[in-house]
Amino acid sequence: MTARARTLLAGLLASALLTGVTGCAQSVDPIERLGKKAAERVRTHAPQRPTAATYRRWGLAAPLAAAPGRPDRRAAAPAAGPGLPPVVDHVPTRDKVVFMTYDDGAERDPRFVDMVRELRLPVSMFLTDSVVGPGYGHFAQLRAFGASVQNHTLDHTSLRGLPYAGQRAEICGQQEKLRHRFGIRPRLLRPPYGTYDTTTLRAAADCGVSAVVLGRDADAGRLHPGDILLGPEEPDVTATMTRLLRRIQSQGLTPARLEDYL
Repeated sequence: MTARARTLLAGLLASALLTGVTGCAQSVDPIERLGKKAAERVRTHAPQRPTAATYRRWGLAAPLAAAPGRPDRRAAAPAAGPGLPPVVDHVPTRDKVVFMTYDDGAERDPRFVDMVRELRLPVSMFLTDSVVGPGYGHFAQLRAFGASVQNHTLDHTSLRGLPYAGQRAEICGQQEKLRHRFGIRPRLLRPPYGTYDTTTLRAAADCGVSAVVLGRDADAGRLHPGDILLGPEEPDVTATMTRLLRRIQSQGLTPARLEDYL
């Protein structure tokens, strides 16, 4: 980090701390406010395409193929029932793309932020409030560089079999947490452990969720266009991402934004 960048970050953090002392009611911690400010600054500049040298620096022998532009129409997944959101484990598309997703929010590696920023990786982060804890500033940085933030409930409780009130509290509660933190209400929900029932779908619909998203193990078997990949839960997320990107490339595919297709 350059001296100028360190000075800028220090100034933003000091400003955030001062705002917190003087009683600002719109944020909960200085690091989160710093992440929001960083996001605002980044979005004022058009990101540059990564160079071949950038890909090599992250362990890739060749650049990733560019994903097609956003489809004119999102995938028309069938609803699970009248008034209920669809349950999606695969996106029907002819585009040679896959979708990279990560769950929970335990990942805090600053190198992963750099990787997402430099490679412009379209990752979707399904966050659980009780797992993220005080770490929302990290995910504000990821979101600033193109990652999306989606719902993985408040407490990572298995939803299937719970009464409606409990499921609604888990889903709507995290919707509100993320709205408060990032100013957005996610459209996508991933139920913890991949378990759900009709009550889950009713609660999700009532909380403003437009699709319930499952997925497949990123390390299992051959990849196919439209696969929604569950990122490996390993400590070194940057190294595992490099291996996954190599595998995606070797099978003639490239990452794309899940939110562009659903």
